[in-house]
Amino acid sequence: MTENYALKHRAFVILGLISEKMHEGGCHAYDINKRIEERGMRDWTNIGVDFSFSTIYRTLDRLENDELVESFEEEIDNRTRKNYKITEFGYNILKKKVYNVLYNYIGKKDEDFYVAFSMFPILTLEEQIEAFSHALETIKTHRIELRNMLDEMLSDFSKIPINVTGLFIHPIKILETDEEFFEMILEEIKKFGGKIGLDDYN
Repeated sequence: MTENYALKHRAFVILGLISEKMHEGGCHAYDINKRIEERGMRDWTNIGVDFSFSTIYRTLDRLENDELVESFEEEIDNRTRKNYKITEFGYNILKKKVYNVLYNYIGKKDEDFYVAFSMFPILTLEEQIEAFSHALETIKTHRIELRNMLDEMLSDFSKIPINVTGLFIHPIKILETDEEFFEMILEEIKKFGGKIGLDDYN
């Protein structure tokens, strides 16, 4: 395996959930499914409503074969249960994925964005600021370009139907909202030093 490993969406979700338990001795498939259910992740990720136990196990097998996780067995109530723990290689791949998704966000739909956003505390404070700042600047640039295109169009024609101007106005409004959101995030992470937890907000 190399550092250029391409982490697909479902594997990204599962590896992130496994990483949450890296200091608790790992986790098992039932625990992964429970957290998916509790967080409604079938709704705000693209893992799909058909993401069943069999799919979770297939994803875990693939992650283990690719050396991103390792498994071990434990005996509980006379039953053997297979647990999974993220490897150092897997942790590095996960961090790289989270950073790259956030850094390269351009304000368009990206199935990995919300997953990466939910995991951004895995990054250092410097990485968080760098990733969100770059995304913010990209979004600002894109919004200005669209605004200039719209203004130029309006200056050339006295009347333009809304089904044309709306193609510019709508994404501009969305990008404005994204700007506000990323500015708020940067303010929060700087305020709390990149630490995210209930104790940080007391």
